[in-house]
Amino acid sequence: MNSTAESGVVGRLSTLDRLLPLWILAAMLLGLLAGRVVPGLGPALDTVQIDGISLPIAVGLLVMMYPVLAKVRYDRLDTVTSDRRLLLSSLVLNWVVGPALMFALAWLLLPDLPEYRTGLIIVGLARCIAMVIIWNDLACGDREAAAVLVALNSVFQVVAFGALGWFYLAVLPGWLGLPQTELAVSGWDIARSVLIFLGVPLLAGYLTRRLGERARGRDWYENRFLPRVGPLALYGLLFTIVVLFALQGERITSRPWDVARIALPLLVYFAAMWAGSFALGRALGLGYERSTTLAFTAAGNNFELAIAVAIATFGLTSGQALAGVVGPLIEVPVLVGLVYVALWARRLFPAPGGRPDDDRDGDLTRTRGEG
Repeated sequence: MNSTAESGVVGRLSTLDRLLPLWILAAMLLGLLAGRVVPGLGPALDTVQIDGISLPIAVGLLVMMYPVLAKVRYDRLDTVTSDRRLLLSSLVLNWVVGPALMFALAWLLLPDLPEYRTGLIIVGLARCIAMVIIWNDLACGDREAAAVLVALNSVFQVVAFGALGWFYLAVLPGWLGLPQTELAVSGWDIARSVLIFLGVPLLAGYLTRRLGERARGRDWYENRFLPRVGPLALYGLLFTIVVLFALQGERITSRPWDVARIALPLLVYFAAMWAGSFALGRALGLGYERSTTLAFTAAGNNFELAIAVAIATFGLTSGQALAGVVGPLIEVPVLVGLVYVALWARRLFPAPGGRPDDDRDGDLTRTRGEG
């Protein structure tokens, strides 16, 4: 991107967008500090639950996802479902490559820490259905493709999570002569997580677009309504980060060396999954937007599900639960950084006119007025 175009893009960004990494870092630090210095804050937040689901985190995730899913053009989903290259690549990356890579990294880098190793394998099995929507949108990925891939992965998550947990924790280690672990997880708990964190905002976004366009027209919906609700996504993201790290702040800050050991395989995992998926998308000729969507849906993980399964199976104070908690501590800043890597890498893709794609709008909270 030339300097003139780049300065034009930066000039269109809001203050929140331009300083996004700073706000996210501040939210993480605020949550960690609050959880550490405010007596009883973490346990108090943790008691605000409905059927085992943290209400503050649920509210933050729903507020975060709704504006993005309200922007999806649901009348264009058929163009995504007909793209077999995208769908098959996503399924293979999420349900074959991702779990296998995390299994390998956990055993390679944490051979002496079985609890953390097990926790990381669980993280690798929990494919993202929430924050990936935000990362994809910030990187100007394909919203419609993201909605389809997240829904597809959610169905596979309900069906495959328990079976893959059994395979990677009990069967495969047995074949390799390694220690085995049992994973007790309810299919209903997984389905409930999917229904709440994807189903509710997806239904709300769909109904909002259908009813809004029917009542006021597409022009009003795209140019008046969406700009008003769009900022809620980032506010919800920041609120979720604060609450999440406040809940786990004391555990994270009291065991820094353990956090560092867990962080290393996570860093390698997120970077390798994202870069490999992004390169695969380009090699398949998917274009920038769908390559970006493929990369973020493959690299992200459902930390809420991973933490819930680890706590239910091994206990709140277990090493497995701590590994799940460290997941978003590493994922959030790494994937935010990869948003900017993706925006830079747009120049590597040909634009519709056949030249490098240097001049597309890079507004992180764009409200594409596609009519």
